[in-house]
Amino acid sequence: MSQERKSRGVIRVLHVVPTYRPAWRYGGTIYSVHGLCRALAVRGNSVSVYTTNVDGDLNMDVPLGRAVGVEGVRVWYFPVSFPRRLYRSPALRSALMRDFAGFDVVHLHSIFLWPTYVAARLARAGGVPYVVSPRGMLIKDLFKRRSRWAKNLWIHAFERRTLQQASAIHFTSQLEANEVAKFGFNLPAGLIIPNGVSVEEWGPDATGQSTAESVMGDYLLFLGRINWKKGLDRLIRSLEQIPNHRLVIAGHDDEGYRAELETIVAELGIEHRVRFTGSVSGVDKRTLLRGASVLILPSYSENMGNVVLEAMASGVPVVVTPEVGAAEIVRKYGCGRVVDGEPKSLARGITELMADARRRREMGEAGRRAAETELSWGQVAALMEEFYWGVIREARAA
Repeated sequence: MSQERKSRGVIRVLHVVPTYRPAWRYGGTIYSVHGLCRALAVRGNSVSVYTTNVDGDLNMDVPLGRAVGVEGVRVWYFPVSFPRRLYRSPALRSALMRDFAGFDVVHLHSIFLWPTYVAARLARAGGVPYVVSPRGMLIKDLFKRRSRWAKNLWIHAFERRTLQQASAIHFTSQLEANEVAKFGFNLPAGLIIPNGVSVEEWGPDATGQSTAESVMGDYLLFLGRINWKKGLDRLIRSLEQIPNHRLVIAGHDDEGYRAELETIVAELGIEHRVRFTGSVSGVDKRTLLRGASVLILPSYSENMGNVVLEAMASGVPVVVTPEVGAAEIVRKYGCGRVVDGEPKSLARGITELMADARRRREMGEAGRRAAETELSWGQVAALMEEFYWGVIREARAA
């Protein structure tokens, strides 16, 4: 620990997030928030998480209302009450009111949900600076597709104030920052810090024995939630132009969307070339990723795309669409290709990459180097720590 860091002391940071591990079904936010919290704790900070016990339609089997140690992070789970879909938790609110004075800074993850809304109001009232990470939930095009009127009402009635009264806004990519700017809010200072990746988990030295059914030979891979915004419809349609390759789609079926995709597969007559594996995790996920020729993330909207970083750490080249926040990382480090999501363009980009094994190896190696040297969670946590100190200094000077 540097002398400068010793003189500043430990940061007491509280993260408020509607759901947390082991509710893995919620995808990237769960992985990225825990990755950040764990890395901040490793750096010697006091890291706490207040969350709920929600896991889809069920509740997680976790202790309620008391600290649970999770890889160096103190996690408090609280029960929810009506309306459940907003994750309303009076017990969480009571804990926030009781404990806020013990924290230097509060970090809120996501918007449109009750825990982060209430935490922002209480932090403001208690004089504790807070940071907001929208986590990809402020995208205008998404408003037009899903819950447009409800979300517009909520953002103007409640969430606008949460954002404008924050001490700072954290974005995971320039793309996300640009999307939020479209709303025209008078926002505080923002800083772009990408998500990180656990090189220990995804790098070449990671070990473990997979129990999943193996997938042999060259294959294209999509890895993530089976959700409309991931662009799987256009990826599947691109296979009409890619006759010699198989596609493996691995992930949790979000909102029953898989049935719609299977209908498209049947209409195209390519059932023999598309395989749905269901949700995978841990060693099984790592094995599936390492065996892929290319990872493809063709999303309509993606503030970051954690799986891109996992592929990089695994030495696997990637193909992403421009709407993926990690596209700027792919361009910067030359670890894959950024192609338009229209099926013909997507097919052309994939075909060109699959025809050049040497180029794929070079891209995989470039991604692995970047993951190890610049995108590890330790390095990302160091950037976030500096961000917090800036917020704390400004609040104390006010």
